[in-house]
Amino acid sequence: MGNILNKDIQDFINANLTTDLHSLLLKKSAFPDVTMHEIVQQIKGRQVAAKKFPFLLREHIIFPPNLNLEQTSSQATAEYKARSLRGNSFLDLTTGFGIDAYFLSQNFDDVTLVEQNSELIETVKHNWNILGRKATFFNQNLEDFLKENKKAFDVVYMDPARRDLNRNKVFLLEDLSPNLLEIQDELLKISSQTIIKLSPLIDLKYLISVLENISKIEIIAVKNEVKEVLIYMDSKQNSAKILCRCINLESGDSPFEFFFGDEESAAAIYSEPEKYLYIPGNAVLKSGAFNLISERFNIKKLHPNTHLYTSNEFVEDFPGRVLETEAVGPKSVKKGEQYNIISKNYPLKPEDIKKKYKLKDGGAQYLIFTQSQKGKIILKSK
Repeated sequence: MGNILNKDIQDFINANLTTDLHSLLLKKSAFPDVTMHEIVQQIKGRQVAAKKFPFLLREHIIFPPNLNLEQTSSQATAEYKARSLRGNSFLDLTTGFGIDAYFLSQNFDDVTLVEQNSELIETVKHNWNILGRKATFFNQNLEDFLKENKKAFDVVYMDPARRDLNRNKVFLLEDLSPNLLEIQDELLKISSQTIIKLSPLIDLKYLISVLENISKIEIIAVKNEVKEVLIYMDSKQNSAKILCRCINLESGDSPFEFFFGDEESAAAIYSEPEKYLYIPGNAVLKSGAFNLISERFNIKKLHPNTHLYTSNEFVEDFPGRVLETEAVGPKSVKKGEQYNIISKNYPLKPEDIKKKYKLKDGGAQYLIFTQSQKGKIILKSK
């Protein structure tokens, strides 16, 4: 680690931040104590940091291998998660590169970080020293840490590994590392609040059926791309009433909240397209609250399997995109015109639609291919 911080090497890294990394890897390192692979790793780290966690763009910060960078939370999601957390003691059982830990622990006096990868925990320890943050570090398997631990913590956080030994993605809780079903009781014993980050592809109904003491589930999107599902477990909660909160960061969308169970008792109303078309954000769609959206905002659904909504009166604070549209026929779609194509509950995907109608992608207008209760329709934004 020390050699990579050599001034000449750091100058070389700074001078090559925009250089093609593949071409660099083919060259021999000019520095006898550091390989070109190690240098490229630091350049890649800075490139990722510029987009994902810019607070680390400062001198003497060390970046881990690319797989660790990919699995790390963004600064935006970490800052959001930290907003309501505070207390005396914080424990991160799967520290990784430490982005989540850095932000989530900022309002705690006593911070404990556990990471089984020795190189990774040393990198985090070095970076936290540069950043002026203190913690107690354990280079240990979390199961061993839990067996030996005698302390209680105000908040416990973990982000289980979602890849198997062959680096294939896994989704069931029993396939994660660690197996959450085996340690959930232990987690509830050492803290009143445990927060678990899971894949955005995880099935919410499955989660509720296998995890105990869930108080809240948060679905976090950034610019309408769902990035994380967060599970909040409370030792005093019996999972009878679980809050779901849908967030779309950097979008301007209003948060959408409801209790699981509300959807089952909600009834949607249906209509052919009216003046306004409502497209829920992807975090809301992930929640599955399709009938509740209609009931909550007093807007009409186009079709049981089309999660688009309509109304003649404009509804403010809708958690998604609102377009003023009109129905058009296929013959009114002219070859070579430019549109943003949306396909919902329609046989053709956007790419297929562009080829069929010979359309260009982009521009200010939208063309929505979908289905109402009367059949397939095309809507054009005004």
